[in-house]
Amino acid sequence: MLKLQAKTNLMAIEIERKFLVDHEKWQQLAKPDAMHFRQGYIFSDEKKTIRVRVTDTEAYITIKGGTAGFSRSEFEYTIPKTDGIQLLDNFAVSELEKYRYNINYAGKLWEVDVFVSDNEGLLMAEIELDSEDEKFDLPPWVTTEVTGDKRYYNSFLSANPFKSW
Repeated sequence: MLKLQAKTNLMAIEIERKFLVDHEKWQQLAKPDAMHFRQGYIFSDEKKTIRVRVTDTEAYITIKGGTAGFSRSEFEYTIPKTDGIQLLDNFAVSELEKYRYNINYAGKLWEVDVFVSDNEGLLMAEIELDSEDEKFDLPPWVTTEVTGDKRYYNSFLSANPFKSW
């Protein structure tokens, strides 16, 4: 049985916007080290998603509700890495891999995902906000907003890879 431990930065509501990234500008940008993510989906439909994510050092189980506007409920818990690997190997119905870069721009944290394997070629930036009407500056390497476009949900990409579009 899993023993769940709440993260100290647990957010009950996630307010997130997503954008595509310009490949050329991204290549020219000085970047910090990336973190490798292997993540899979135990369950996913329009009303809820149960995701397992394993990094080089940690693992998480995340439960997300349906999206309304830019917001959805989110509960994320740290789990032992060995449990995360076993959950991915034995229970995930779909999976993807990516590298994440955390980049600060104009006082906000941007998480840029560089997808690999079947989603190679896709670069996506996400920003989490405190409110849906919060103003923020777009980095010069950000292009089209894809918030709300279900094709760019990681759960969709894990089952319908970018290379097959």
